Amino acid sequence: MATIPSLPSRDDVARIARNTTDITGQLLDTAGNITRIAINTFDPRDGSGAEVLRVLRETTAELAEASASPEAQEAFYRIVDTLTRLGTSGAPLAVHPVSEPAQALLTALGDSLLPVLDAVEPAVEEAAEALGELVDATSPLLPAAAGLAAGTLLALAPLIRAAADVLRDSSPELRRIADALTAALAPLLPLQVALAERAATAGAGVVRAALPPLADLTEAAAAGLKAGRPLLIAGEEFLVSGFEQLQPLLLASAHRAGRVARAAAVRASAAVSPAAERGVVVAVHSV
Repeated sequence: MATIPSLPSRDDVARIARNTTDITGQLLDTAGNITRIAINTFDPRDGSGAEVLRVLRETTAELAEASASPEAQEAFYRIVDTLTRLGTSGAPLAVHPVSEPAQALLTALGDSLLPVLDAVEPAVEEAAEALGELVDATSPLLPAAAGLAAGTLLALAPLIRAAADVLRDSSPELRRIADALTAALAPLLPLQVALAERAATAGAGVVRAALPPLADLTEAAAAGLKAGRPLLIAGEEFLVSGFEQLQPLLLASAHRAGRVARAAAVRASAAVSPAAERGVVVAVHSV
């Protein structure tokens, strides 16, 4: 059976009342401070209120004068005209007949891509996690790569700037090249469209004829792969075990090559810049 909670004592009631009174006093003090700041700001006796009003009047007058200028009015008219043209030209697109095939295409793409995305989602998540681990592992190299990229960009900046200057100075020649290409390619477009239609028809026939043999070949390859799976697994096991056996030899060879390189470096540095003390001889012995 649940127990009935005890009533607050007289001390608890007094403490709650005292806290409530303190909070109320702090709120009243804050309100008084805000009121005092507002009065001091707009009080005309000390000049601050008049100064604020003067600044507001001057700012309003300058804004009104700037907006009333012919340049500002022309800019406003251009903005309104541009927005009106965008609205009148963009609104019919929603009910244009071309929008229906586009909507059907988007719907078909969405219906076709959703199962594919659901199927590849685990692989994408695994790949993203592996990529994150790779980035974390290669994080010490990132500053060097960033410095190299910055140096490359700095080195390429003069070339890009020179190329931009050359293209800017050669704009008439570029316009002539564009006109010549347009004049040469324009008559070929109808022929290209006809050839594309013929190629599409022939390609569709080839694909339609090649899909059944391709399906048979794929099924045969899958059956052969399934039959040879034990052999494939045995070959992979053999390769992995051989690599595991070669790993100690590779590590020992790398260690030995590192010691030889260090010894050669010490001898080369001693030969190029001999030590100041004549009696000191540096020798490295392989262990």
